[in-house]
Amino acid sequence: MRTLWQITGTDALPFLQGLVSNDVLPLKNRGIVYAALLSPQGKYLADFFVVNTGHALLIDIAEPLATATLRRLTMYKLRADVQITPVDMPVACGVGHVPDGAFIDPRTPAMGWRAYGMAQSQAVDWDALRVAHLVPEAGRELIPDDSYILEMGFERLHGVDFRKGCYVGQEVTARMKHKTELRKGLARVQVQGAAVEGAEITADGKTVGTLHTIAGDPAHAYLRFDRADQPLQAGSAGLTYLP
Repeated sequence: MRTLWQITGTDALPFLQGLVSNDVLPLKNRGIVYAALLSPQGKYLADFFVVNTGHALLIDIAEPLATATLRRLTMYKLRADVQITPVDMPVACGVGHVPDGAFIDPRTPAMGWRAYGMAQSQAVDWDALRVAHLVPEAGRELIPDDSYILEMGFERLHGVDFRKGCYVGQEVTARMKHKTELRKGLARVQVQGAAVEGAEITADGKTVGTLHTIAGDPAHAYLRFDRADQPLQAGSAGLTYLP
């Protein structure tokens, strides 16, 4: 389920620009941007789409993240001319033919399209698509106050801009980009046997990651890359890293 808010006021775009990981200023015109809200320590708090439908500026966010995110946005608002109000509007998603007025998913076109005000979504195995294209989901791969967006692939998914200037958590994110090589992150694995989401992944008896979304045999895993080429286990299941 998704929650929609409308963002109004003369400071709406500058307000978001100073908070989120991506550049939203192009949304002065119609368009869609994928972005994250981070803690000052650079950890993931929420991800969402910011959309200019041509009639309204919207935030499209997963329902479980909505209350905490709205509370944080309200805290940052201070005296800015910004109003955040709920919108009762359906969100439809699908793949293939793009309906009039719909937006191609900004993370990757493989994730199809999103339409606002259209009630009927297609029946799609979204988990299988996400696993195939390494797209994390809030509450599964993306854990508030724990995940780092670069480890979760936000650069590849067009969810972070390194030229836009300051935003909350920007310093840590930029340091991870320019001064370190990522040693852990989201990866695809092949599962041999019965496994459960959330299982600890081990190699030679040592913890090297966590198993996440399982879509048949392929699955998402959060892995230490320096151990990924070893035989991996998740409970009784064997795993093979798919680089």
